[in-house]
Amino acid sequence: MKIGLVGDYNATYLAHQAIPKALALASQQLGISVAPEWIPTDAIGADAVLSDCDGIWCVPGSPYRSMEGALRAIRVARETNRPFLGTCGGFQHAVIEYARNVLQWADAEHAETAPAAERTVIAPLSCSLVEKSGVVRFVEGSQLARAYGTLDSDETYHCNYGLNPVFADTLTTGPLRQTAVDIEGAIRGVELTTHPFFVGTLFQPERAALQGIAPPLVMAFPRSVR
Repeated sequence: MKIGLVGDYNATYLAHQAIPKALALASQQLGISVAPEWIPTDAIGADAVLSDCDGIWCVPGSPYRSMEGALRAIRVARETNRPFLGTCGGFQHAVIEYARNVLQWADAEHAETAPAAERTVIAPLSCSLVEKSGVVRFVEGSQLARAYGTLDSDETYHCNYGLNPVFADTLTTGPLRQTAVDIEGAIRGVELTTHPFFVGTLFQPERAALQGIAPPLVMAFPRSVR
């Protein structure tokens, strides 16, 4: 199966080093042939670029060269029921895509690229999570809980932005639901309940692969491809 890695590859990013390793480990353990392909955000000018992708992973590394390219890829995954995983920046942009195209908030923005916008659904975190780790708690019955086989996990972050608490309730009371929180209750993962597999995490589960561990969520991702 082909997994489209939507993002602008940078060999210095730990997440970008980890993602191919994570998919290779998943491939080995599941006995499934997985072929990842990097797709630069500024190359997504038409849906045809994604037509042969069995799954789409919007990877860390924002701001992207083309925010619109990233959002288009996420929308394709959402509307075609293609398995989707968004980690870190991918999580953030999945929230923006949902806000703009499902809730019809055309002015939904990311504070990193539009700090003066009135509706920054992604806003600066009260405390930076760059190279931080912490316990994440999963909602029972969620895709995350099923993937991990437990209701909590210690995960690593590399971010300064997250879901704006001002808009959190409205964003996550419909099909998009919060399914992971930190110990203080801040949202760290979301899922689209109307989709076979549409998961976004602010943390970077792929990093486990740098220690030779197949990340449970990355295992669940290709397994969801029909």
